[in-house]
Amino acid sequence: VRDGVKLAYYEAGSGERSFVFVHGWTCDHSYFAPQAEYVVRAGFRSVSVDLRGHGDSDKPEGDYPIERFADDVAFIIAELGLDRPVAVGHSMGGLTVLQLAAAHPQAVRGIVMVDPAPLHFPDPMRQAMEGVFAALEAGNSKPHQDFVANALFLPQDGADLRERVIKDMTSAPRHITLGAGRGMLAFDGRAAAGKCSVPALHIAGDPPLNRQADMAAALPGVVNAQTAGAGHFNHLVVPNQVNDMIDYFTKTRIAW
Repeated sequence: VRDGVKLAYYEAGSGERSFVFVHGWTCDHSYFAPQAEYVVRAGFRSVSVDLRGHGDSDKPEGDYPIERFADDVAFIIAELGLDRPVAVGHSMGGLTVLQLAAAHPQAVRGIVMVDPAPLHFPDPMRQAMEGVFAALEAGNSKPHQDFVANALFLPQDGADLRERVIKDMTSAPRHITLGAGRGMLAFDGRAAAGKCSVPALHIAGDPPLNRQADMAAALPGVVNAQTAGAGHFNHLVVPNQVNDMIDYFTKTRIAW
């Protein structure tokens, strides 16, 4: 419990070396199940969080800035006594682990950003998102449903995954969809990247939300990678690719 808000998390495995997994906008801890299971099989401890407003965590009214999500994750790391885990985040969770490394550099050994939300939203995307939020606030959920259904997937990503994501993302409480969505738009990812001093891996989807050149400029020393043939939810579509990238990054770049 932090600031009166119950924060849920799910642990597996054991040992001194650990990973923390941070899901994306209006998703929950289960979205990182393939990666959590993989690191546990490899002998690590896994902690998968439900960010405030998501999953089994409390969902208070109010703002949901990325900075608060990152502070919550730092709090969980401290509460559990984790020894500088590697933090892995998808989409909005990618921004969260970047901010975690920027604001709490002693909390993590490294970060993995899995197709993170844009460090800087291009104007057309920003305007489109603001239009979705304005419609949702006015009681019209169709633009949001269309965005989730059409913007996040490649045709080959699979109908089952698409249905799951659409169901989860469109059934989230409206104040969370709006609060966390606006928190993403307001976040200055470039500034956070400038304060990140730990090893970082960027695993883009197709098409990438952040160009590799932009990521390298914002975050010198970043390891840029891209999965082959999967959209935004690449960690679920091609989990073995993502797992192998995380494995090699931690073996070659992380000092345990």
